[in-house]
Parts: sequence; C-alpha cells; structure tokens
Amino acid sequence: MRSIVCFSIALFSSFSIQAQMECDGERYRYNTAFSDVQVTYDVPYGNAINATGFSQALVVDIYEPVGDTETSRPLIIMAHGGFFIGGENDNPDVISLCQDLARMGYVVGSITYRLGIDNFLDLSNAMVRSVWRGYHDGKASVRYFRKTVAEDGNPYGIDPDRIVMGGVSAGAFIALHMAYVDEESEIPEQVNQSAAGMAGGLEGESGNPEYSSEIMGVINVAGALKTAAYLSEGDEPLVSVHGTADETVPYGAGMISLSGVPITDVEGSGVIHEMAESLGLNHCLTTLEGAGHVSHAYDPEAYIATLSTISGAVSSWVCPDYEPLCGVYDYASGIETVMVEGMEVFQLYPNPALSGQFIQVHKPAGTPDVWTWEIWGGNGRKVNSGLASGPSAILPTATLPSGAYLFRIPELGQSRRLLIQ
Repeated sequence: MRSIVCFSIALFSSFSIQAQMECDGERYRYNTAFSDVQVTYDVPYGNAINATGFSQALVVDIYEPVGDTETSRPLIIMAHGGFFIGGENDNPDVISLCQDLARMGYVVGSITYRLGIDNFLDLSNAMVRSVWRGYHDGKASVRYFRKTVAEDGNPYGIDPDRIVMGGVSAGAFIALHMAYVDEESEIPEQVNQSAAGMAGGLEGESGNPEYSSEIMGVINVAGALKTAAYLSEGDEPLVSVHGTADETVPYGAGMISLSGVPITDVEGSGVIHEMAESLGLNHCLTTLEGAGHVSHAYDPEAYIATLSTISGAVSSWVCPDYEPLCGVYDYASGIETVMVEGMEVFQLYPNPALSGQFIQVHKPAGTPDVWTWEIWGGNGRKVNSGLASGPSAILPTATLPSGAYLFRIPELGQSRRLLIQ
C-alpha cells in the first residue's frame, strides 16, 4: 500500500486557512466561477523511448481561469483516450472537460503520452506494456508540476499537495493504475525493465525523477484495471463515470477487444467500485444506463452527468468543508449574477467549442420562458437560429466550420462571441 504522507500541524493549519478562503461555495463546483479560460499549449514535461524505439517528447496543455487571483490552486491532470494507438491531448473526449473544470477554478493539464503497440502479433502482452508506458508518463507529469513549484516559482499557481489524476478510456487506465499499482510486486510480468523505455520500476524514466508522483485522487471515465485486487485499504479516493452498454471497455468484468480480436480480461468501473466499497474507500460512481463508450463526447446529457459527477466529488476532496456530493447536479446554478450595464448576462459554454460538439446556453432568470437564439457569421449573415424554452438549451454545432461567430438572444438584446475550433 502507498505510504501515507504525514503533514506537520503548521502545514495543515496553512492548508485549512487557504481552503476556507477559496472554498466559497461556487468555486470548484460550478462552471460559472470564471467566464474565460486561457490555455498554454505544448509545454514539455518529459521525454521517453516509445514503442518504436525512438525518443519522444511529452507535452501538456495547461488550462487556467482568466482573472483568478488565487495562487495555490488544485491541479487536475487529464489523459485522453484512443486505445493507446491514437488520440491527442485536445481530443473531444477531454477538451470540454478541461475547459469547464478550469472555469470552476482548477488548473487543468491535458497530457500527451506514449502511444503505440510494440508487437501486433502478441496484442495481449503488448497492450500491458502500452499501459505501463502511459503509467510512467503520467507519473512524470505529476512530478513536472511539483518541479515547477520548487524550481520555477510556481508559474501555474498550483497547490502541490492537491493534484488529482484523471483520464478517459485509455487515459483512465493510466490514472487508475497510477493510483492502485503501488507495490513493486504488482509490476506486470510482461514488463521487461531492461528494455528501452520500460525501466525505472514504479516511477519510470520519463522525467523529473527527484520529485514525488503522489496524487490526491483519481478520475476514471470509462476505464478499467487489470484487476480490482490492486486496491487496498487507505488508497486514494476515486470518482468514476461509465456506461453499462460500453462495448469497448466493459462496465463490469470482461474482455477488451481490438477490431474483434480479443486482447485481455479487465475489470471495469462496476467491479472496481464494489471493491472500493468493501475496503471503505472514499468513492463515487455514476452509472450511465444503456450508454456506450465515452458517451459524454457526443451526448449532452451524458456530458452533464460526467462533468457534474467529477466536479461534485473532486470539489469535496479539495474543499473539506464542502458537503460530499456524488451524482448529477446543476453545475451552472451557482451563478453569482453577472451584470453588464444593469442587465444579467446569459451564459454560453463550452466556448471555445469543437465543431460537432454541443453548446449549452443558460439565460438569466426573469426573461421570457420562450426565447430565440441566433448565430451570426463573420460576414454579417445569420447562419443558424431557433426557439428554446425554459432556463437553458443545448444546441448542436455540427454545421458550423471553425471560426468566430456572434451568438445572440434577441429578447435580451445581448450577444456573445462564440469560437468554434
């Protein structure tokens, strides 16, 4: 079991005071805490030998809320999906989560990690090694951020004692194994530590070796462990979202396949949380009945469930005074009303959005129940419009190519710039 780090009374007191100041009831739980996000792209955090035997640079995109005055913020590191074959750190499965979590006040790092299968004739064993490379890279990313605090003056304003590791699909495999494979005896037998890119035991050789890779908790979206027996009493808290009809990564115990070829048996979120419950761990699981793999990337309702489950759980980890929250809630209802010339302003997110994503619109209270929305192009022509009712609406962007638009609600006489990436 991972050793428990003991903090001094002085450090604990300092953390408590800091948490009281920043945990105002909205921050970390509602994406209305900040309206804009800034991103620092492709920051190098490590380097390692990949599945093809070549050295690969590892980078992270760093999301921060604009206008934030806090200088010791919790950090969430996210790893994308892609079956360890494809994907980037701006995948649709992670980018909106990164944006919204940053709007809640977190610093969020979206990492690249080594991809590739080193032997397609032995997929089962090769996939284990792919997970292990990602495991090492994830640990290097945690160490990198601690290094920036110690050596670079904390340029991203993070709290090195509040780092959460998360991921989607393959990225969730990385996060789960990082937390719960914590004994040398648990290193898979398929890992030849004398092979290039595989050495270094539990910590690996992907960079920043002099710093700790300890994490505060785990975010798991549609991931799995080789076995839930990796969990032990006293392990890190866990929050998960998984669909019961996931045919890529099983919700329970089952086989992972690639193009119909069976690869290996794993235990998904349902089994993992049964084990977490039996061990008395702090855990939260939202089960998406009938949902497929990473449904939050294409289903607005699944996205709302995924983001709110994550933010509800993690906010109670980073703010001990927050009431524990596990499940779906309205993460836009904590708005401390924004005013422009005496008028409440509607909320629009994610913004920027990826073409094909859904955007969510929340209008101010006290305005007409039925209202009109319009999207205008840079050429001054209306490109889309429609009617909505109630306090919010979820709208598609599939017909919008990349570019800048004006989103308008005529009844309010208000417009906001909308960016499609």
